[in-house]
Parts: sequence; structure tokens; C-alpha cells
Amino acid sequence: GHRAAVCSALRAHVEPLPGALGRVSAVASSSSSSASGGSKAPNTSLFVPLTVKPQGPSADGDVGAELTRPLDKNEVKKILDKFYKRKEIQKLGADYGLDARLFHQAFISFRNYIIVLFFSSCDDLFPFFLRHAKQIFPVLECKDDLRKISDLRIPPNWYPEARAIQRKIIFHSGPTNSGKTYHAIQKYLSAKSGVYCGPLKLLAHEIFERGVPCDLVTGEERVTVEPDGKQAAHVACTVEMCSVTTPCMYMPFKNLYGLCAEEVHLCGESAAIDLVTELMYTTGEEVEVRNYKRLTPISVLDHALESLDNLRPGDCIVCFSKNDIYSVSRQIEIRGLESAVIYGSLPPGTKLAQAKKFNDPDDPCKILVATDAIGMGLNLSIRRIIFYSLIKPTINEKGEKEIEPITTSQALQIAGRAGRFSSKYKEGEVTTMNREDLNLLKEILNRPVDPIKAAGLHPTAEQIEMFAYHLPDTTLSNLIDIFVDFSQVDGQYFVCNMDDFKFSAELIQHIPLSLRVRYVFCTAPINKKQPFVCSSLLQFARQYSRNEPLTFSWLRRYIKWPLLPPKNIKDLMDLEAVHDVLDLYLWLSYRFIDMFPDASLIRDLQKELDGIIQDGVHNITKLIKISESHKLLNLESLSTENRRVRGTKTVGSKAAEPPVPNGGEKSLASRLVQQGLLTADMLKQLEKEWLTQRTDGKERTEPGTYSKGTRRKKKEPDSD
Repeated sequence: GHRAAVCSALRAHVEPLPGALGRVSAVASSSSSSASGGSKAPNTSLFVPLTVKPQGPSADGDVGAELTRPLDKNEVKKILDKFYKRKEIQKLGADYGLDARLFHQAFISFRNYIIVLFFSSCDDLFPFFLRHAKQIFPVLECKDDLRKISDLRIPPNWYPEARAIQRKIIFHSGPTNSGKTYHAIQKYLSAKSGVYCGPLKLLAHEIFERGVPCDLVTGEERVTVEPDGKQAAHVACTVEMCSVTTPCMYMPFKNLYGLCAEEVHLCGESAAIDLVTELMYTTGEEVEVRNYKRLTPISVLDHALESLDNLRPGDCIVCFSKNDIYSVSRQIEIRGLESAVIYGSLPPGTKLAQAKKFNDPDDPCKILVATDAIGMGLNLSIRRIIFYSLIKPTINEKGEKEIEPITTSQALQIAGRAGRFSSKYKEGEVTTMNREDLNLLKEILNRPVDPIKAAGLHPTAEQIEMFAYHLPDTTLSNLIDIFVDFSQVDGQYFVCNMDDFKFSAELIQHIPLSLRVRYVFCTAPINKKQPFVCSSLLQFARQYSRNEPLTFSWLRRYIKWPLLPPKNIKDLMDLEAVHDVLDLYLWLSYRFIDMFPDASLIRDLQKELDGIIQDGVHNITKLIKISESHKLLNLESLSTENRRVRGTKTVGSKAAEPPVPNGGEKSLASRLVQQGLLTADMLKQLEKEWLTQRTDGKERTEPGTYSKGTRRKKKEPDSD
């Protein structure tokens, strides 16, 4: 009678599986139809359990107590533990998608849920346990649907309009300065209508200013040439803004499947030819490859620069960190030379101004200090590329930071900026700052470029919305994780790294927004290393959720406008962050016009800020000097002039480690040698210089400066 009362009470409050009987054998017979069979096992660590509150008469006392004696909860726990430990129960759970981890979590939750609904036989528990498991892990109920939604194996089928057109695909293949882009753009300009899709805003602006009436469309800007606002026959846009329904003539790799065009022109290196050909084979479209050779010669020198005293007009020193940019600029200024500076976080207007300054034959600035931002989007008159270092921090496909030598593709792209066909230097030269790096540079440049084997895909807003329909209580970041885990791709594709998207999703998770709006905010391009930019995304989302428009006056107050010219490097970096925030506003203004209504006023404000930043960069060496004097910038540590690449030791002789002093912890020199940042030869040179300074009674100088009595005369620029 007690067991019957408990069973009746339980079934009244927890509906068992359809058709399930109270015995384990009955459940087992239906498990085959629910199992996922054949598909890859999901990563169950991504499943976040939901909270399920127990219902029923438990709050008032033991179930069935009115029919029989009150039950001892310890006895019930023993029954539940016995149920948990049974191998056949664990196997049944696995058949329904509950691996060991999920089974354990589900049992702990189930025990808390069911402790007041007592059974005397553990065999009767499984249907209710499984029901409870699916309540806290709803993904178990819809795995097959989720796999269908996240099936990314046939991307061509996503664009039926393009499949209805017989397209001609032309691939322009060649190294930098080979004319491949020029010939493709000529086809675009001569066509009756077309769309140019570039990877950078600067490239889109360059096409916009070519002379042919052309609209400009970037993430932050829209410019129409027709007075009535009607779309022009030609459009220059950044690749993410391209409409796959607009007829076009020229584009880079992304959106290759979806563009409705009679001709599609792509520009790239030969490493992409095989992949593009294979992808187009799946659509039944042939690829015509046009090969180009470099128009001007370029040579790798047999000697390194070794000292900034050996700089010549037309030299470009390429660094891979801002600190190196600051250090080199300061050292050049000490030698009485002027330099232009270009790095990635500068506004486009400032980059163009610095490029113009360097290219101007009447300007005394003859040296350029830059990051690999010069690789695309800027026309520069460079005679010689000098790699200050060969190591560059990168983010791999897993989102992990790596510090490795630059790839062959990167080295060729940067080196190819020397001796451009359209510049005054018809022959290019390439070398390194340190002679120890020169052999490695030659080795890198002589390696064949690794072929591109796969194209990246990522979930669309529609796909994520369908996931959310099945998993309504799951966060957007967790939806992305589950989507990536369930996604299926073939060998020609991979799922793109979504860490930046997830960072934004987690940042604004607590803000009440609809899923579609939240998705758009998370796709906004921000630098997550900039705290002010990240906090601004959060503030913008908060204002949006309150239905409070972000007006011009509000934004002025938020950024504390007017802003003063920078007095040091930190001020300059803060201004760059503000410029990024204005970019973020403009980007959102074209997605949410009503809530970000003052785009034109903000653009005028941004141009004014660009001018302030230009003045700061023009005086960057002064800012560096002030920052050093106030200890806001530390350039005293070993500069990259003395840095070594981890892979360099495989080229030259192995560096001998200096002895460990007193047999204890390794010295700083030992650690630097072990890390590849210092070689034995460099250590000997440093020791010799130190002894010479001590013998002469000189004061130790900072890197890039001269000791008293050894300062050279102001170096005049070499004649061209």
C-alpha cells in the first residue's frame, strides 16, 4: 500500500516517458529509437544544467504517510544510491545521451528533486530520472534537430539565387606588385555595373576615389553619389557589407558562393587556387586562373642593417609591437632623423597622413617605422624593408596566443612593399636589423607557401535563433559553444574561432535584449584589449535596453568632449580608444538607426578627433620622451634589436648557455639565452661594452643612446 501511494503521487507530479513501463526492461526496449546513433558524441561539458523545482505534497510531509508509516529519508537515499550504482542503469543513461558526467550531475539534481517522493524499488525510478535529466539538460530532447540546424556541409545550397546563374570565375594569382589587383579592378571599372569587396576600409576608399561614380559602403559609413540617394551602378564596400543579391564584378574570397554575378574576379596568392577550384567544382563552375609575375625585381641583401646609423632614405623598419615602434622612433630621433609612424590602431586618416608625409619628396621625413599594417591598403614609396624582428604574436584556431616566426606568406606580403612599380624605387631590397636573423629570413622567404586547405564558416543569426527556440534558457555564449560542438563540416571547411563573439556575448549577457539584437551587438568589431571600448559596448547595450536613444549630446558627455591634444603616449592611446568608440557608434548606427540617430554629427566629431591624433603622431617622439621621463613608458628593457626568434637557433649554431652563478637559480642572462632572446655572441658583446664603459668611467646609457664623448654628429640623409 505504501509503494502504491508513492507511485500514484509521483506519477501525478512527474509524467513518465510516453509508453514507458515501471520496469527497466520496458525502457530498454525503446532506447534504440531515442539514441543518436552514428553521429559524433557531443561535448557534454558545454551542457549547463537548469534548475527544476520539485512540486507536490512534499512540503507538507512524507508522501503516503496517511496510508502507512512515515518513511525514513535515509532509507530512501540508500535506494537512490543503489539505483545510481547499477551498471544497467548507467548503460541506459548512456543510450539516451547521458555520459558519465551528465549522468552524475543529473542524479545529484534528481536525488534532491525526488527525495520526498519515496520508492522502495530502484527499478521504477529510471523513467522519472530520465524525465528529470531532460528537464535540466533540454539539449538531450532535441539533439537530432540541433544536428540538422548546425549541418554546414553544403554551403553552396544556401544561395539558390547564385546557383541559378551560370557564373564565370576568374582567379588573378600572383605575388605583391604583380599587377593582379590592377587588372581585376580595370574589369570592375569598365563593367556596366559592379561591386568591389575589399578586406579593409582603406582599400574601399581607394576605389571610391578612382573617378568612376561609385557609392561607398563600409561598416561605419555610407556615401551615395546620386543626389536622390539611389544606388549607383558601381559600389565599393568592405567584404562583410557586400549584398549577395547585388550583381557585381570583383570580390575577394568571402561570399564567393553567394554573389549573383556573370563574372566574379578574385585576387590572391597561388596557395588559394586549389581550394577555390575545389569549392567551385561543387557548384559546377569552372575557375579560370590568370598568373602574374612581379613587375619589379626584389633582392634579399647579404648583410643586415645592424645599426640605425646605417639607415638610408626610403627605408622602412617593420616592427611587430607598439613598444618597438616607440623605441625605434626615439632612437631615430636621437640620430637627428625624422620618421613617419604607421601602426594598426591608428585612424585611417592618420595612416594616410603619415604615408603622404613619407612619400613626399619635399618632406625631410625619409624613414618609415611601421607594423605589418603596411602590408595592404597603403601606397608607399619604399626602397628597403628592414625586419626589426621576425617574431609576431598570433592567435591560433583554438584562440591561444602564440609567439612564432612570421610565416612565408606574411614575410612575402611585407617584403613585397619594397620597390613598387608605381614608386620612385624600381628595385626593392629586404634585410633584417640583426645579422643573426638574416639566414632565417632567407629560409622563410625561400619556403613554398603552404596551400590553403579549408575555408572558414560561422553560424548565422538565423541558425542561432533556431538553436534558441529549442534551448530557450541557454545563454548566447553557450548556444555558440553547443552549435560549434554539434556542427558538421567536410574537409574543405572549418568552423571559425568564435572567441571574440563569445567575449562580447558574455560581456552583455546580463543586459535584457532580444536574441537578434544581442547577436548584432556581439558581431560589432571591437578590440577586447581596450577596456574603454569594451565598457562602451556595455554602456551602449544598456542604453538600448532602456529604449534611450544615444544622441550626439549624450555621446559628447560620455567621451568627455572636447578632448585635449595628447601630452604623452598614454594620452595618445586613450584618444585612439575614443576613436574606436566613435567607430563602434557609427557601426551600430547603420543597424539601429532610431537608437543611434546622429551618425553624421558623430562622423564630423570623429574627423576632428582624427586631426588631434594626427598632431600627436606627428610629435610622437616628444610624447615618447615625456612618457619616459615620467616613467609612463619603459623602453629600458632589451629592445627587439637584441631579441631572438625561437626558430633561429635551428639555423645558426646553438647558443652556449652562460654559467649559473653560485650553482643556484639561473641568472637573467641564462634565462634570456634559454628563451631565445639572447645569444652567446650577443652576451659577449654586452660584456665587452660593459667592461669598456667601466674602464673609461662612463655612465651606462639607455638602449639607442650614446655614451658621453661618443655621440656622433647629426647624420644627414644619404642622397638618393
